[in-house]
Amino acid sequence: MKIALAALTFTALLGAAPFAAAKQQTVSLNVPTMDCATCPITIKAALSKVPGVSKVKVSYEKREAVIVYDDAHASVADLKKATEDVGYPAMLKAPH
Repeated sequence: MKIALAALTFTALLGAAPFAAAKQQTVSLNVPTMDCATCPITIKAALSKVPGVSKVKVSYEKREAVIVYDDAHASVADLKKATEDVGYPAMLKAPH
């Protein structure tokens, strides 16, 4: 009986939040130091390597990167660090 109760308790705990708390976020970063049409390739590659990132779109014309990521695995600071580490400091773009 104790084993069944322990198994039931464990199963209930697995179904509880931390897993449900994570969600996808979308963020836009300004990357003002992009100075050539090949810069987005480097930036996209760096951002795509960040754990939790599922989509990256980089625009040279807008000097912007739009990233979709899982906030349980990555943060805006992680994304900014990824761009900075490859030579392109970024700033969080203000929402419209």
